[in-house]
Amino acid sequence: MFQVRIHGRGGQGVVSAAEMLSLAAFDEGRYAQAFPSFGSERMGAPVTAFCRFDDREIRSREPVIEPDALIIQDPTLLHQIDLFSGLSAAGYILINSTRSFAELGLGEYVLKFGRHNICTVPATELALKHVGRPLPNAALLGGFAAISGQLQFASVARAIEQKFPGKVGKANAAAAQEAYHAVLAARSEEAVHA
Repeated sequence: MFQVRIHGRGGQGVVSAAEMLSLAAFDEGRYAQAFPSFGSERMGAPVTAFCRFDDREIRSREPVIEPDALIIQDPTLLHQIDLFSGLSAAGYILINSTRSFAELGLGEYVLKFGRHNICTVPATELALKHVGRPLPNAALLGGFAAISGQLQFASVARAIEQKFPGKVGKANAAAAQEAYHAVLAARSEEAVHA
């Protein structure tokens, strides 16, 4: 079973991101579930959502305590709450930011992770470019597909367009595709300099 925990703020599409991940996994013939955890149901409050997918039926209904991947939609949460709780050194970290892990104050922490397991992606900027709104969730799902290899990008794009039909879905899928390619390019560049 692969488990994802998504952190962000109310209004950023955290819950929708988990739902779209589960739709993408289901599209690939897997079992999937997605559900939120709200501390406060107001705009801007910290929100956590969870997604699990597996090739077998999923019986667990508890929050994801030991994620295989973290998607952090709002970097202002980094030093406010313990986002990294339960994540092993084999896990993946994807953060919505134009800044490096060192610039985010996480340089020492991420040393225990493989270089290919961590990445920042400017998801908010990509959303503004393609969608016209600062909603980073869809772009981050493209980045997740690239960094983890757990889902095909085509499945993620279909899930986005299913969740947001029409022009909005196509624009969000375009943001996701650009994020997907940006993460792949960053990983290739790291491989060259390794």
